[in-house]
Amino acid sequence: MMAGAPGADRAGRAEGADRAEGADGADGGEGLRGESRAGPLIITEDPALLDDLLRLCAAAGAEPQVHHAVPEAHGGWDAAPLVLVGDDAAARCVGATRRRGVLLVGHDQDDPQVWRRAVEIGADCVLRLPDAEGWLVDRIADVAEGAGRPALTVGVIGGRGGAGASTLACALAVTAAREGRRTMLVDGDPLGGGLDVLLGGEQQAGRRWPDFAASRGRVAGGALEEALPSVHGLRVLSWDRGDSVAIPPEAMRSVLAAARRRGGVVVVDLPRRVDEGTAEALAQLDVGLLVVPGDLRAVAAARRVASTVRMVLGDLRAVVRGPWGSGLDEQWVAEALELPLAGELPLEAGLAADLDAGVPPGAGDRDPLARFCTAFWARVHSGGGAQ
Repeated sequence: MMAGAPGADRAGRAEGADRAEGADGADGGEGLRGESRAGPLIITEDPALLDDLLRLCAAAGAEPQVHHAVPEAHGGWDAAPLVLVGDDAAARCVGATRRRGVLLVGHDQDDPQVWRRAVEIGADCVLRLPDAEGWLVDRIADVAEGAGRPALTVGVIGGRGGAGASTLACALAVTAAREGRRTMLVDGDPLGGGLDVLLGGEQQAGRRWPDFAASRGRVAGGALEEALPSVHGLRVLSWDRGDSVAIPPEAMRSVLAAARRRGGVVVVDLPRRVDEGTAEALAQLDVGLLVVPGDLRAVAAARRVASTVRMVLGDLRAVVRGPWGSGLDEQWVAEALELPLAGELPLEAGLAADLDAGVPPGAGDRDPLARFCTAFWARVHSGGGAQ
């Protein structure tokens, strides 16, 4: 029971330098908390400690119960997803039913009796504020949101300019949403013109990347999803028409982590130039797709992109686009790039006309783009390889 306590205490202390980001700044000052969800049971009579714990619950988007002792009502102690016992209230909790998820919390960094009190109440670990604030916000948010299986996250990168990476990213997201998966499409390329425009959703109300520029620490996944425009059954995080051309790495880390916690599918359209924000995105991908036209100049350019991307991302696969007038087939291109082949993607004759008519990429279930996306999702969800 107490074996995990020192590790949790060290984890809390490691987060101490980020406590303002993990608590007060968890939503970047943008009010992105959404509706509060069921939160922990707090047991304390210490006003200063209670203020801190209520602030951390608010940052995590959780609504706590507050008591001075173990609640008399049946199920209050046992049913709470997490119990935060203040140092001052530990003696009043002795004898309560032993359960997991009890944390002893206080301010005194040098109290030699803290471990004895933790053992007496069956606490999982001991946390000292303010050092452990970042760790505790994450733990509260996990129980409030429900820590399920993270989203399958796929990044799409062009091997050269005009390779069709943005089109493929949109098609993957549209196909996943059509198949009934919770889907989020993230536009990580500030110079790409906006994926909301490509999907015909530039007029849809919702937040864009500049609204998240100051995000650090924990962003609530549910609130993120609710704040974004809904287009063709999926949520889209794209750009406004302003002059912002960069995503701070802290914002990319926070937003993608929130998107992944919601489960389902996250598709990220990435630029070919790997800056700090792009590196943060690459670190959270499960699979990367490098889109390469089947000609020699494109292959030469794609080799440089692949060598940079593979420094961060382990699973990078090639998608080869036709036509192959140069005589290069898709297998040769993949071997030249030293990447597994995710598939070939012929040019789609009516794609430009469909986009002009407001039909998003991948909307049809019989065109080559949609067939590729359907086969790709079936393969990766079944745990299959690139082929």
